[in-house]
Amino acid sequence: MVRLYVVLIVAAVVFSIYAVADCAFFDRSRVRGLSRGWWIVVIIFVPIIGGLLWFIIGRGRAGRMSGGRTRTLAPDDDTEFLRHLGSEAEQDERIRRLEQELADLDGDDGGDKPDGTAGTAGTERQRPDGPESPGESGPSGRPNA
Repeated sequence: MVRLYVVLIVAAVVFSIYAVADCAFFDRSRVRGLSRGWWIVVIIFVPIIGGLLWFIIGRGRAGRMSGGRTRTLAPDDDTEFLRHLGSEAEQDERIRRLEQELADLDGDDGGDKPDGTAGTAGTERQRPDGPESPGESGPSGRPNA
């Protein structure tokens, strides 16, 4: 029976030391109920009950906000998400304008294409519809020559 008491006392001391260390190194913004110093006093002077109270009440969850409740935002309500969407749209528009400027610079000596974009007439490479021309691969995958 004495061995059981020794084992229980050792377990209580280890649990209390762990609870004090956990409380001491825990993030200050997530401590609930009492301040960190008071939690350490409670854990030390009420060994097992204080440690249990610390783990049940004192430790705040990581997902909690300062208001004490978790809050999930829909994408329409998240201003950071909406701001990011606006910058993507601006970036896409800028890329489209730069591509148009590059196309205009490439076709600086020709007329307009039928679709309204500037370019040189007749410089587009015509590809045959079938693999009959020399150099094109046939149905077997080997080039016709």
